[in-house]
Amino acid sequence: MLYLENDSVDPHYNLALEQYVFDILALGHSFFMLWRNRNAIIVGKHQNTVAEINADFVKKNNIHVVRRLSGGGAVYHDLGNVNFTFITQAGVPGAFDFASFCRPVLRALAELGVEADINGRNDMTIDGRKFSGNAQYYRGGRVLHHGTILYDSNLSIVGEALVIPKDKIESKGLTSIRSRVTNVKAYMLEKIPVERFMAILQDSMLREFRMEKYSLTPKDIAAVQKLRKEVYDTWEWNYGASPVYSITRERRVDDVGKISVYMNIKQGVIGDIAFFGDYFGNADAAPLALALTGCRRERGALSRALENINVGSYFHNLDQETFLDILAQ
Repeated sequence: MLYLENDSVDPHYNLALEQYVFDILALGHSFFMLWRNRNAIIVGKHQNTVAEINADFVKKNNIHVVRRLSGGGAVYHDLGNVNFTFITQAGVPGAFDFASFCRPVLRALAELGVEADINGRNDMTIDGRKFSGNAQYYRGGRVLHHGTILYDSNLSIVGEALVIPKDKIESKGLTSIRSRVTNVKAYMLEKIPVERFMAILQDSMLREFRMEKYSLTPKDIAAVQKLRKEVYDTWEWNYGASPVYSITRERRVDDVGKISVYMNIKQGVIGDIAFFGDYFGNADAAPLALALTGCRRERGALSRALENINVGSYFHNLDQETFLDILAQ
């Protein structure tokens, strides 16, 4: 098994790196990585991104939203959270076992005076509170197993970023189950920084699996950057890959009235849209609905679709920016 050193905190790059290692490098070796992301929500492969995030909060706080290869629920990452990844052969006795991958983490915590447990299929807990969730991706006889370790994360942001506004969303995607969470650091006698915690965890893993270190070559990095640009940077992967869903947006606007917007969305694109409310308008909204049908439900695309349309003709006193807020929030 090789230890891959990665100092990047770019979530788009790091998820592209996981896939590159899985698809290319792991054909002849097993790999282990420790890594961190700056503020990001990482959604599961089968989830509806829109149904998992507080879009207004995410935009206001410049939080990245990236879809991963594995299933499971949405998680929040920041620099106080440590991620670990194993990529190895599947189906070989003893080669892949969730508990054996968690035990080095538990040992490292025990050395720091923190008693933790493996709880259920994919969680690790302290005093019944979750600090680590894990997910898996299988293909071609290999498995990618990755987990989070909340060490010193901003838990208030975790709550805000993953709380959905009251607008109604009916989704066929897998929805996340929110658990009581905690930070590891809160249970430690010596409050060491996250970098030191990562070093201790790395040492434990190196001893357990007798790893050699692997450094990415310029060719590796170029391939990861290409994958990042073509997949993990794209709206189509991070939002458009969501399953079919219906969404209702409602807003009462001063001097306009109440506007309710009903949309059916497929692959992130508006299929049907209708408007209701107690507003006044000088024109029937059918042409407006037609202009938005087939448009990505993303602010830039919606703005372009409305470029030559006077929204105030359909909703008296309503400006285009407020209308875009209603559609894209």
